[in-house]
Amino acid sequence: MFKIDIHTHIIPSNLNQITDNFSDPRFLKINFGDNNNAILEKDNKLFREVSCNCWDHKIRIKECKELEVNIQVLSTMPALFSYWAKLDECLLLAKFLNDHISQVCSSNPNSFLGLGTIPMQNTDVAISEIDRCINDLNLAGIVIGSNINDHNLSDIQFSPIFEYLEKINCPIFIHPWEMMGHNKMKKYWLPWLVGMPAETSRAVCSIIFGGILEKYPKLKIAFAHGGGSFLFTIGRIDHGFKMRPDLCATDNMYIPSSYLKSFYVDSLVHDEMALKFLIEKMGVNQIALGSDYPFPLGEKSPGKLINSLKLSDSIKQRLFAGNAIEWLGLNESKYIKS
Repeated sequence: MFKIDIHTHIIPSNLNQITDNFSDPRFLKINFGDNNNAILEKDNKLFREVSCNCWDHKIRIKECKELEVNIQVLSTMPALFSYWAKLDECLLLAKFLNDHISQVCSSNPNSFLGLGTIPMQNTDVAISEIDRCINDLNLAGIVIGSNINDHNLSDIQFSPIFEYLEKINCPIFIHPWEMMGHNKMKKYWLPWLVGMPAETSRAVCSIIFGGILEKYPKLKIAFAHGGGSFLFTIGRIDHGFKMRPDLCATDNMYIPSSYLKSFYVDSLVHDEMALKFLIEKMGVNQIALGSDYPFPLGEKSPGKLINSLKLSDSIKQRLFAGNAIEWLGLNESKYIKS
């Protein structure tokens, strides 16, 4: 079956070419070792060790063939969003990253599609870079973080960006970053195990409670990690909406669960029962294959969890590629042969 993985990350091997120009130590630096790995540094400390498949697209193509993934949708590492940075530096970095992804995609159009990153802290500059990503770089969409300098996505300052993305029918992938409470739970990798699902739920709730899906009903949004903890706490969220409308129902009209057909999530939930629950709640038309390649919290064999369920071939094909094609606005006949 044809597979499109909507959740993969890539960084340029020459990242330091741009980040060495900035004095803020929070910008990532890459240092290569003697083997096929590299060390990413942030704040002059070890941030993460990565393998060559994180930057070498030729290795990615080889591994995709082995994993039977036809197309990867590439986005930058969330740590590189850098919304905290000076605007000019954030823009320079975004352009550098977007140019890199565009070059990889244009050189390998049968293997990759790309999502651009934008300086969300400034509306006008963000919209300008959206235009460049879509019209000049031929990227397929945009990726943004779950919060912008601890401002929820429902904040009025971001409305013009969502309005513009809807106007040009541009897909948006929302990925957790700068997880809430990460400074208070550093031990046991809890920011990734606990913070990321909560942070993604924060983003979903912000979009719903902020009335974004009512103001801009044609937005094409997909959330990472199966929507995080959102679907698994939807009963509590609905109950809060009903019982405390004075606190919850201030900017949107309808119960939160009524919006489940208004956005997509990826399939990265790591558990067979969780995926069954996700399908039961959202339906088979709102879930797209996502692996978080090439990172350790990802699905090592993309689609293995979907294949573990007793689903018809037609439903599996929707999950593997059909929903991604709809979200990205692609021509289905080009990818899936009837």
